[in-house]
Amino acid sequence: MLYDSLRHFADSWGLVYLFGIFISVALFLLRPNARARAVDAANIPFRDDQDPIK
Repeated sequence: MLYDSLRHFADSWGLVYLFGIFISVALFLLRPNARARAVDAANIPFRDDQDPIK
């Protein structure tokens, strides 16, 4: 009984919840100035700000 209720909830409202998260992330990434911050974050591994660990 509990399994069926939880499965029904996940099939209906779980999909709506995950779609909302997807739209939120998409809007967050498409906001103004997001490109500059994304490029900056993508280049973090290539920075030479510190000496390498010996």
